[in-house]
Amino acid sequence: MARSKTKQLSYIAVPSQVIHSMSSSSLQNLILSPKKYSRSGNCLFSLTISPKFFLLFLFLFALVGTLQIGFHLDPLLPFSPMPCSTVGQGTAAAAVVRTDDVRTDDSMFPITAAAGGGEWKEEFWSQPEGMGYRPCLEFSKEYRRRSKGLRADRRRYLLVVVSGGVNQQRNQIVDAVVIARILGAALVVPILQVNVIWGDESEFSDIFDLEHFKRVLADDVRVVSSLPSTHIMTRPVEEKRTPLHVSPRWIRSRYLKRLNREGVLLLRGLDSRLSKDLPPDLQKLRCKVAFEALRFSAPIVEFGNELAMRMRSKGPYLALHVRMEKDVWVRTGCLPGLSPEFDEIIQEERKRRPELLTARSNMTYHQRKLAGLCPLNALEVTRLLKALGAPKDARIYWAGGEPFGGPAALQPLTREFSHFYSKENLSLPGELEPFANKSSLLAAIDYIVCEQSDAFMPSHGGNMGHLMRGHRAFAGHKKFITPNKRQMLPYFLDTSLPESEFHGIIKELHKGSLGQPEFRKVGRRDVTAYPVPECMCNNTNARSPL
Repeated sequence: MARSKTKQLSYIAVPSQVIHSMSSSSLQNLILSPKKYSRSGNCLFSLTISPKFFLLFLFLFALVGTLQIGFHLDPLLPFSPMPCSTVGQGTAAAAVVRTDDVRTDDSMFPITAAAGGGEWKEEFWSQPEGMGYRPCLEFSKEYRRRSKGLRADRRRYLLVVVSGGVNQQRNQIVDAVVIARILGAALVVPILQVNVIWGDESEFSDIFDLEHFKRVLADDVRVVSSLPSTHIMTRPVEEKRTPLHVSPRWIRSRYLKRLNREGVLLLRGLDSRLSKDLPPDLQKLRCKVAFEALRFSAPIVEFGNELAMRMRSKGPYLALHVRMEKDVWVRTGCLPGLSPEFDEIIQEERKRRPELLTARSNMTYHQRKLAGLCPLNALEVTRLLKALGAPKDARIYWAGGEPFGGPAALQPLTREFSHFYSKENLSLPGELEPFANKSSLLAAIDYIVCEQSDAFMPSHGGNMGHLMRGHRAFAGHKKFITPNKRQMLPYFLDTSLPESEFHGIIKELHKGSLGQPEFRKVGRRDVTAYPVPECMCNNTNARSPL
């Protein structure tokens, strides 16, 4: 992607409407400031070195100086020649790599700098104990034996139309692959229904790496880009009302005979249609699709990785998925709590469109709140993070749609944590243009930056939170904070609690909610959110206490 080469003092993109109240200096500090040394006080020049090494160093130093004079090399050295005690406020020049297309006259992105050693020692950034669990996707002999015949079959084809946002589409694509395997059919590349809310017309290959998808699944399901000429005029068997949580046996009895006769089956609305409890091989296939086959397309991966490196340029960072959009408040039957005027808008919208309410209609807002069914607002997220020990200088990446109420809705967070960023204000001018008006692509960028974070926390459940939980578990149980809303909210409402006592209680409540291995509960949880034990194993026979 081409970047602006205009020299200026700051390369900060104009913030979005949501974050426009942030000071641009905070981004400049993230990207351009030198890194802090470890609190241990380690310094290159505090090390004990031999006289021979010291003489060799002086020789090399003189040689570099000579070359710099003769060839006008860049004067920036990869370290400061000053002793530790003389470096202002414990800082030193960071090791950097020059990128000529992203720089000013005297500064550049330290995109290759490692995380600050001192910050890593803080308790908040510590990672959960993985208990030795690792990805384990070994299929049975019977599964592998049947795969040969399925790859050679040219009679049956499955067409699927998936809907919703990118994370909802991912869930449906996972189940589409599994259904194709159950039916022994080739899967035609899924059709992405145009989103009526965002108007995103992206196709599968715009969002995902199609060739990678085909290659990874080559031993499981044959994936084709289109129907062959022998089937192009076939009128497919169409099914619009598949019941919820159907079994492989139901799918075969319902579709297989007609599929054999017509050759093509068309399925719509796959969301939650396939049972959460499948035979072990099919559960493994779900994980293989979700965590290995569904890789985002190259432009998305490249830009997402770039933003993640910018976030990490000065140390670890936290990613937040904040669910505070207007439709979320309406659907959950909850109130944003910004002001009586904003609450009234939500209540009126719910009265006009009662079909949008997905929560129990016989519960009051207060009952829903105490039951843990409401998203956390910005003030609650802030108090939770502080109680869990998030340092005040923590760098936070914010993912999510525009919050109802605009920038004011996020003020409790931005006041407490000034290093608060989104893809809009991390991007250089023009970098987001290829993804403009493509909500699915923008959400995919968020997903990449969140997945690479050192800690992740959603303010509410949802498809992204579930996928992120499973993905981070599959990657080695990276820290995932699950707000224990039902148990913690009564303490949030108790204004008599001293802050220190409140923090102690909240920490205790979340000891087991930080991304540790957790066994999937049969019938209630999806394996793509809880991949233990079907998709991950360890070297012991001990069962998880969770």
